[in-house]
Amino acid sequence: MKVAFFDTRPFEKDVFLKENAHYEHEINFLEPRLDSLTATLAQDHQCVCAFVNADLNAETLKVLKDGGTELIALRCAGFNNVDLEMAKKLGMKVVRVPEYSPHAIAEHVVALIQTLNRKTHRAYNRVREGNFSLNGLMGFDLYQKTIGIVGVGKIGKVLAQIMKGFGCQVLLNDINPDDDFANSINARYVSLDEIYKHSDIISLHVPLTPQTRYFINEESLKKMKFGVMLINTGRGALINTRDLINALKSGHVGQAGLDVYEEEENFFFQDLSGQILTDDILARLLTFPNVLITSHQAFLTNEAMKGIASTTLSNISEYEAGRALTNAVI
Repeated sequence: MKVAFFDTRPFEKDVFLKENAHYEHEINFLEPRLDSLTATLAQDHQCVCAFVNADLNAETLKVLKDGGTELIALRCAGFNNVDLEMAKKLGMKVVRVPEYSPHAIAEHVVALIQTLNRKTHRAYNRVREGNFSLNGLMGFDLYQKTIGIVGVGKIGKVLAQIMKGFGCQVLLNDINPDDDFANSINARYVSLDEIYKHSDIISLHVPLTPQTRYFINEESLKKMKFGVMLINTGRGALINTRDLINALKSGHVGQAGLDVYEEEENFFFQDLSGQILTDDILARLLTFPNVLITSHQAFLTNEAMKGIASTTLSNISEYEAGRALTNAVI
């Protein structure tokens, strides 16, 4: 099948080309991000392959449909950036990669926690400048601390197991509790309010839906323990960032590790080091010494990328062969 591959980055191209040897699709790699203005580049391509920051609104979908596109192959798990109602109306199918490596995401959460806690990023920069002072580098033992995990799918479960290995008390919250899993690691499911009240660290792993948008806000932040560490590797809009900034200013949130940001499509995955950062909220976040931001890289491991490529190409092959779509977005 002829595939227009948008928002191409070098590390993706190499992996997809290697995996495509098993599928033999005709992939045209394009650098621009997919939106209503760039959608014309997919003219005469039966499929477009898009990433999490693509803008697949109604206008974009109409342009794609007029150009002959029938299949939207998302090389990511999230699909909140797709107008599914319009896709259905236009008769376009949408497929995704529902899972790749939950270990990649969970282990990045641990990297954020430990970097914020032990301040290794600050120590690294100090030592390189000949500053061997320990002032300001105090951390805490993870042992016997309480971590609240909101959203206990595959990623949340891997994270729970890892944190149990550190000797943490693990609290879980999910709309579909898995009591057998909780019992197997001596964890327990509790309400969100209990997560907020008792957790030293809170990590978010829920999808972005109308119900979860901004569920971390002024009200929920006030319920959290003073000095809580908040980690988000899910979706940026799970958190009301203005409210988070206020909580950081007051000290109520002691540390924040963010791999996602609500307006990230305008900044992440690009080298903007020679430009002025025009997003005042993101710029304000970057001024806090107790905030660590990574540019949506939690998924970025060899194993995860291989899984993403394999599943994406398999999804396209299923459509091409007229088979049932294993990973269709309904």
